Amino acid sequence: MQDPPRLIDLSDVRADGWLEELGEDIPEFEQLCSVIGRRFVGFSFIAGVRISSIAYDPQAPHTSLVDFIVGDADAAERLTLADFRERLGAALLAANENGTPLPKEPTSEDVRAFIGRRYLLLSELFGIHIDALELGREPMLRIELGGTNETITLSGLRDVLNNAIRSELTRARPNQPFSIDFKKIPLAEAANARGEHHEAIALLGAWPGPLSMFLRTPQGQALGATERSKLVRALGALGEAYLRTKQLDWAEDVLRLGIQFGQELPASAQLFSALGQVRVESDRPGEAIGLLRRALALGGSKAVVLPALARCFVERGRAVAAAACLEQARAAGADPEVLGPLEKRVEEALGAPLLKVRDLLTH
Repeated sequence: MQDPPRLIDLSDVRADGWLEELGEDIPEFEQLCSVIGRRFVGFSFIAGVRISSIAYDPQAPHTSLVDFIVGDADAAERLTLADFRERLGAALLAANENGTPLPKEPTSEDVRAFIGRRYLLLSELFGIHIDALELGREPMLRIELGGTNETITLSGLRDVLNNAIRSELTRARPNQPFSIDFKKIPLAEAANARGEHHEAIALLGAWPGPLSMFLRTPQGQALGATERSKLVRALGALGEAYLRTKQLDWAEDVLRLGIQFGQELPASAQLFSALGQVRVESDRPGEAIGLLRRALALGGSKAVVLPALARCFVERGRAVAAAACLEQARAAGADPEVLGPLEKRVEEALGAPLLKVRDLLTH
C-alpha cells in the first residue's frame, strides 16, 4: 500500500505582498500603477526592467512614451505604452526558468528553487495562493484560486500563469476598429519564409479575436470558398509564426480557428500540418497522427508532413510505419538533415529487418 503524500506548508515560501513592499520605497508608486497598470509594473520588476520616466498623454494613453532600462544596460530605450506592455509580456512568456529537482528533505530555499522565483512572484500578482506542496509519486501543488482549491503539477501552474499573462495582454490592448486587409497575408508569409516570425505576428496578431466572433455571424457562415481560403492562409501563417516562436498554446488556438473557416478546403492542409506539428512539439504524438494524415489527404506537402508523421510513429514505437514514412519523405525531397536523426532511430529499433522492409517498399 502506497504511503499518503507528505505535505509541506508553503506560508514561508510564498511572495505575499511583494509588489506593495517594493512600492513603499518608490515615490508615486500608485500613480505609476495607475498609468502602466499594476500587473505590468509587477512584470517590469520580474523581467528586470526599470522604468525611468513616462511622458503621459491623457488624450491617447496607449501612445504615452515610456523610457526604460533593461538589466544592466547603460542606455535607456523608449516605446509607446502599448508596445512597452507587449514587450514585457513577450519577455515573460519567452523566458525559460527550469525548476531545480527536490531533495528528499527539502528546505524552503529548495522549494523556492523548485517552483521558480518568477512563478512565485507571478502567482501573487494574479491572486493564486500557493498553500502547500504534496510530496508523493510526483510533487503536486495545492493552490487556491478564485475561492476554489485545486491540486496541480508545477507545469500545470506554469501553464495557468502563462495563460494569465496572455489574457492580461489582450485586455490591455487598445480598442481599434478592425479591418481585414488581405494584402497583409503575402507579407506575413514572406516574413515567415525569412524567419522573421515576430513580423508575421505583428501583421496578423490582431485577427483571431474579431474573426472568431465573425465566424459566428450569418455573414461569416455565408462566406464563399475564395474568401475563406484567404482567411485560412492568414491564420495558417499566424499559426506557423506562433509555432516557430514556441508559443504553442496560441498556435493551437489560431490553427483551430483556421480549421473552422477552412472545413474541407485544400488550403486547410497547411493548418492540419501545423497543428499536428504543435502536438508533436507538445509531446502528444498520438494526437498528432490523425491531424498529419488529414493534412496529407488534403494535399499537404509530403516533404513537410511525412517527416513529422514518421517522428510520431517513432515516438509511439511503430518503427515499421516510421520507416515507410521516411522512404516516402525521401522520395518527396524532404530535408536530409531532418530525416537523418529519425532514420538513425528507426535503424536502431529494427536492425537487420529494416532491409527487408525497404525491399518490400521498393518492389
